[in-house]
Amino acid sequence: MIDGFGRNIDYLRVSVTDHCNLRCVYCMPREGVSFLTANEILSDDEICRVVAAAASLGIKKVRLTGGEPLLRQKLWNLVALIKMIPGIETVTLTTNGILLGDQVERLVQAGLDGVNISLDTLDPIEYRRITGGGNIRDVREGVKKALMWTPPLTLKINCVSGAAGKEHLEAVAGLARTFPVHVRFIEIMPLGLGRQFPLICQEEIVKQLSKTFGPFTPCLQNFGSGPCQYYTVEGFRGRIGFISAMSHRFCTQCNRIRLTADGCVKTCLQYSGTNAIKTLLGQGASEEEIAEALKKIILEKPEGHHFRESLFRKDHFQTDQISEEQRSMFQIGG
Repeated sequence: MIDGFGRNIDYLRVSVTDHCNLRCVYCMPREGVSFLTANEILSDDEICRVVAAAASLGIKKVRLTGGEPLLRQKLWNLVALIKMIPGIETVTLTTNGILLGDQVERLVQAGLDGVNISLDTLDPIEYRRITGGGNIRDVREGVKKALMWTPPLTLKINCVSGAAGKEHLEAVAGLARTFPVHVRFIEIMPLGLGRQFPLICQEEIVKQLSKTFGPFTPCLQNFGSGPCQYYTVEGFRGRIGFISAMSHRFCTQCNRIRLTADGCVKTCLQYSGTNAIKTLLGQGASEEEIAEALKKIILEKPEGHHFRESLFRKDHFQTDQISEEQRSMFQIGG
């Protein structure tokens, strides 16, 4: 579906839970967190009803997120159900990888097309600090098992570039030289705890990594659903990518909407969403009614974020229609 600014919206990110088994320093506080109850989280049937309605409008790609999505009971069943919806071409997953090794076989059998694994450092001690106690050996085991499949899963490593010191970026980038994976560096967003971390921009990382690995050559080919800029590096089996929402504001290319675990639809990370779909689901609305509501929401999608401006003018974007998001990333499917 084409939104009000001429963008083709064909990608839906679905948060299946706000719960997580880690406490990453830029995402979730260690204490005082209030989670959704089981009754507040959308059921498999409710998610599929929304996805089917979205597919009727042109959504082709679905990514399952959290919190940590692998904490949801039998997530592979939901993967299989979504894959059967007419119009849906790919179903992928973003995970911290801790539980991936135990579930990847059933997920692949259900039809999962790809996995993004969040990994900000390869140093076990630093990993434990960033994640609030996580064991990097579990993630390594998940990566190992995910690489075993033929045909292979599309595997990407997501590294939040401001989480660890810059000295850790080279080791993470090196995974794309050793393994057939794409490593993407993601600029931290000023949401929730993310406001406390420095912005390390794309050019700074390219300059640093080029000194170690050699020239970075821009790659015109896209390797996923979103606006990631990829580079090829001689001798690398995978690509190095950058998702630079702050320094390379790519709002004109945005092709996504988000469904939170409790049924809120968000059209931009910066702004709070609408619970119109949740209300319709509770009323037993038809697929056509849900599709009509989604159509209206997509047509009202903002032209883009204004994070830099809002950091200085906290009330600038408060209007009757749209307000700035106050929740953390784990609560909105970031």
